[in-house]
Amino acid sequence: MNQQEQKRFNRLYENHLKTLKLQGKAQKTIEAYARAVRRVSSHFDCCPDNLSPERTCRTILQIW
Repeated sequence: MNQQEQKRFNRLYENHLKTLKLQGKAQKTIEAYARAVRRVSSHFDCCPDNLSPERTCRTILQIW
């Protein structure tokens, strides 16, 4: 991820965490969701919202 995309990811990631807390999710749930978002971002080397549903589905099917 380039620097600009990393800044965007960080902003969206923090907003995601705040939203989960406001929804009253348990801390373990928030940690699990956060870990999943970081792993997806790391795997694709991009901000997850840039991924198409097709690409995400194709990758999940390859993993399983």
